[in-house]
Amino acid sequence: MNDRELMFTPAHKQRQMIVDGEISSVEMTKASLRRIAELEPQLNAFITLDEQGALAAAKAADESLASGLTPGPLHGVPIAVKDLEVTKGLRTTLGSTFFEDWIPDYDSVAVERLRASGAVILGKTNTPEFGNREETFTNVAPTCNNPWDPARMPGGSSGGTAAAIASGMCSIGTGSDGGGSVRLPASFCGIFGHKPTHGRIPRFGGQAKPAYNSAGTSGPMSNDVRDSAILNQALAGFDARDPGSVKAAVPDYLAKLEDGVKGMRIGTTMTLGISDVNLDVAAAVEESWSAFSELGANVEPVDIKFDPVPRDAWWTLWTAGQVAMYGHLAEERPEDLMPYTLDMINHGKTLSGADVSAALRDVQNLQLKMHQLFEEYDLVLAPTNAAVAWPHLDPPSQIGTKSNDDEMAGINYGAIPFTMVFNSSFNPASSIPAGFGEGGMPVGLQIIGAYDDDATVYRGSRAFEIARPWSGTRPQVS
Repeated sequence: MNDRELMFTPAHKQRQMIVDGEISSVEMTKASLRRIAELEPQLNAFITLDEQGALAAAKAADESLASGLTPGPLHGVPIAVKDLEVTKGLRTTLGSTFFEDWIPDYDSVAVERLRASGAVILGKTNTPEFGNREETFTNVAPTCNNPWDPARMPGGSSGGTAAAIASGMCSIGTGSDGGGSVRLPASFCGIFGHKPTHGRIPRFGGQAKPAYNSAGTSGPMSNDVRDSAILNQALAGFDARDPGSVKAAVPDYLAKLEDGVKGMRIGTTMTLGISDVNLDVAAAVEESWSAFSELGANVEPVDIKFDPVPRDAWWTLWTAGQVAMYGHLAEERPEDLMPYTLDMINHGKTLSGADVSAALRDVQNLQLKMHQLFEEYDLVLAPTNAAVAWPHLDPPSQIGTKSNDDEMAGINYGAIPFTMVFNSSFNPASSIPAGFGEGGMPVGLQIIGAYDDDATVYRGSRAFEIARPWSGTRPQVS
């Protein structure tokens, strides 16, 4: 098996190969590092690569296995970590020049649990400053490119992890999702990404400054549904350092993974009552729905309407959070912030306490609406985004039949209108490859489930993965 084949092997199979002695973790990690050396100049997936640390961790994984210790769920597997997760002893920039030399003395909860799982951290992947863009560019690293077409963006803000996995630098990685930042790059790069139920993965150490967390969570990204379920299982669970952490037993995300969707009630919507989509996206998404019918699910259109549109409340709380976390940086050195971050902070400063209170009320009403919807349906299917990945900083001028002029802080929300709804509602949601659109670029299907029912989202995703396998088609840069 050559390096390319090895890195496109699912992480759970890589782990089994290591445990069975077919290959050592050191050999697996060296194969990943060779792939990174070959492909990184074209993609800029990493901000910081830790070759020495990765090889030391791989050696330790091999030694622990030889000593008879029980291997963890990702024992010896090379993994990419988004550079919004704090890593002890390893540079953590948060995509910002303010932190470009920061070497933390602690790990985030997610990284603590990654290490406990036996995974080998390769380094920190590219992200826009503080995760604040749907594209992945910052002042601390070169712009990240899409493996399917390097002239196009990979999505954001977990663009680096998505590019690394899609190109076969590694099989699995972490992202974070505050408005779509796992699902969007997963869709744009043709991989699987899952935004867990809010609060299931504690967020301590997932950002530079503490603030009320109205939307964000770490989330797994992979070429394989089972891999993400395994990683989600390893990262989930209460931690007292996160006041929003769910204090309840973690459901088993793997127990019914292979049980299919027969008899499930599944609703479909092309617009979520929010936006048109481009024809190439609509064609791929609509075709994907037939797979669920063929598998025995009861599939029907669902009419969803929002009043007000959920993005408004999300935007209020997101920009207020930017002031709470990073507003002091705008006072100290505004010229060193990325323009999109500064615009968010400046907008947040215009908000009143009443504005934030009204947004919180609207979010609670949205959560109630979602609870009611999922009393009727086990899953809802929708597009992940309204357009395929576009050339850097050149979003489509049309979405469906309408002019695409929906922009805030430079971010083109007109092309990504469908993800932040479920950050505000706290529902679990995945993006899974569903075909290809304009320019041969991937299209993502969003699979949404009831609050704290990630297991059913994974189950539906796995059923679709079997019915419509995508892993045989690889991007140009791979």
